[in-house]
Amino acid sequence: MAGFKQGMRYRILVLAVAVVFLFCMDGVRVLYLQVVKHDELAAKAESQQLSDTEVKAMRGTIYDSEGNILAQSATVWNIFIDPSNINDEEKRTLVVENLSKFLEFDEKEKKELYENTKKDTKYVVVAKKVENSVKEKITKFSAEERLSNVIGTEQTTRRYYPYESFASSVLGFTGGDNQGLSGIEAYYNKELSGTNGRIITVKDAKANKLPTDYETSIEAIDGNSLVLTINQPIQYYLEKGLKEALNEYQCKGTYGIVMNCNTGAILAMSSMPDYDCNDPYKITYSKMKREIAKEQGKKAKATKESECVQRQWRNFTVSDTYVPGSVFKTFMSCAALEEDVVNLDTTYTCTGGIQVDTYWMKCHYHAGHGTQNLTQGLENSCNPFFITIGQKLGAENYFKYFDAFGFTQKTGIDLPGEAMSQYYPEGQYGIVELSSASFGQTNSLTPIQVCTGLCAIANGGTLVKPYIVSEIKDANGNTVKKTEKKVVRRVISEDTSQKVRTMMKAVVDEGTGKNGYVAGYRVGGKTGTSTKLGESKAGEKDKYIVSFAAIAPADKPEIAVLVLVDEPNVDLGGGALCAPIAAQVTEQAMQTLGIEPKYDETEAKDMSTTVPSVIGGTAESTMRLLTSANLHYVVVGSGNTVVDQSPAAGSSIPSGGVVVLITDKTKNQKVTVPDFTGLSVSEAKSAAQAKNLNIRIGGNTVANETVVAYSQSVQKGSQVDAGTVIDVSFKSTKSVLD
Repeated sequence: MAGFKQGMRYRILVLAVAVVFLFCMDGVRVLYLQVVKHDELAAKAESQQLSDTEVKAMRGTIYDSEGNILAQSATVWNIFIDPSNINDEEKRTLVVENLSKFLEFDEKEKKELYENTKKDTKYVVVAKKVENSVKEKITKFSAEERLSNVIGTEQTTRRYYPYESFASSVLGFTGGDNQGLSGIEAYYNKELSGTNGRIITVKDAKANKLPTDYETSIEAIDGNSLVLTINQPIQYYLEKGLKEALNEYQCKGTYGIVMNCNTGAILAMSSMPDYDCNDPYKITYSKMKREIAKEQGKKAKATKESECVQRQWRNFTVSDTYVPGSVFKTFMSCAALEEDVVNLDTTYTCTGGIQVDTYWMKCHYHAGHGTQNLTQGLENSCNPFFITIGQKLGAENYFKYFDAFGFTQKTGIDLPGEAMSQYYPEGQYGIVELSSASFGQTNSLTPIQVCTGLCAIANGGTLVKPYIVSEIKDANGNTVKKTEKKVVRRVISEDTSQKVRTMMKAVVDEGTGKNGYVAGYRVGGKTGTSTKLGESKAGEKDKYIVSFAAIAPADKPEIAVLVLVDEPNVDLGGGALCAPIAAQVTEQAMQTLGIEPKYDETEAKDMSTTVPSVIGGTAESTMRLLTSANLHYVVVGSGNTVVDQSPAAGSSIPSGGVVVLITDKTKNQKVTVPDFTGLSVSEAKSAAQAKNLNIRIGGNTVANETVVAYSQSVQKGSQVDAGTVIDVSFKSTKSVLD
């Protein structure tokens, strides 16, 4: 009996120990779950009980300097389905058929949607960034058919660029999740992006959302907006000129910058070929399309297409370097005058070349320019003259000004991917390197560096930092940050600045830059050509990049302009290819900035006159009035009283132009616009007169050599009223690769 009791006590003890042990294990387990695994399990529970939807912040708007919208975001919608709630074939068919109709799916997309409805998941996105009008149709259908647990929508945003390719190399574009991928969009991505919000909703046991009484929202904070320094009319004319040159001369690229030389603000900037910011992967340039078509095989075509896409995205003016050529002679003139190694009366006799060590360095004019002073040397872009100037200056002083003009550092412009210049350090200039560098060869600079340096020449001698965003504003329109002018350093004196500006004006008036002339404005300029060494294949002719730099007005500059044409298919220099573009842009910029023209006597003779009102007068008295105003007339109709006129009263037409007098109720006669391109000034006037049209002459009409028309404001073959005024621009085709 005692043994039985003892055995019983032992079993009870073992059982008690086991129970205590199990309780302890449970306690440890509970402690482990509540403490060690708390965060993980809480997150899992929350994910099962809560629906957490991210609300995208609206990306900030980008404006030009006048408040025009260049980039903006709009609300769009993603459409998703919950396949777990599609429990029969009838419902599946209903969903597939109607969503395919609303979303305009083709058969392949419709089939893919059908397969998605069978997936073992609760969330499948079937369409992204759908417009609100489509979303509303889908929401209405979902409510009517009681499919709210099957079809859902979630808010997101889409980036729009109203002007498509306008300023594309500056603006850049965004990716699928609205992050900036290039240009301003990338550089200012943080400021533009804002902070996303959230909507947290409780779910039931079947993972369906409960009513909004259980919903918590955290509002999104929209991104800041940017106001650019880009001026829309100036940008338009720069792009227009660059695109015309790109297509006419089938170039590798054409590039340009217009800069406020006193503040550093970028008024226009473009790199061609450009692209549509709404569709950045689409090739736009015909030459690129031909290059892709020539490739053999799918892989080779894809590689070439990718290369072309990257090229059209690239902002050459900031992200690439080039040898500036003879434009650099303006900086050499500054350095030499500042160091007093030359003056305006210094002369040099050019014989067509100069011996430097073992090298014979040629002038572009092989016969030689003869004896010339400093201004004439710049007018003629004489290489030997500037070689001698560089040698007088010496390597130490050369590099002193090379550095002072900012050519050894990045400008710091607020755009991504700014390249670093490639140059010989100070201690590596032998006589050959110095001589070559003195006329703009040897060292490679970015276009933005060159244009910034030009501003220092133009504004009296101070280097200013370029910038492209003038103001940052929050979502309520309050200014967060305003860009102020930043002077980097003084480079040259006011006196040297004035002398070099006068020399640059002589280049346009008398030298290689005549096509940069703009009536009523004093334009200073310099042409440039550089050979792209090592880029031509054996047996090919050399490849060139040609340029023209301008400042205006030369007596009190407001802007600096740099235009480049890369690998044109003709052997013409910057004077023929780039200067006409710069002239058109300069004229538009002067008008946009409200700078009044000042005409000299020669220019005044060709000035426009205002057409008087002659409606209601007799034909005879009207003819006398027009004749006294130095205007010609053409009578249309057989009546005695003028019932209509063309151009209208108050219009501006050239002195000696034609006014069409309509003397009965018949409409004014229509005439066909002739092709003025290639005609001289006198030929163009005759062609216009024969059609009873008026032409307003622009561009280079002051060159001694023959000038020809190269563009007209109304396309040839167009039908217009007799008396219509057509702007015709002229240029000299005589050009040197200087």
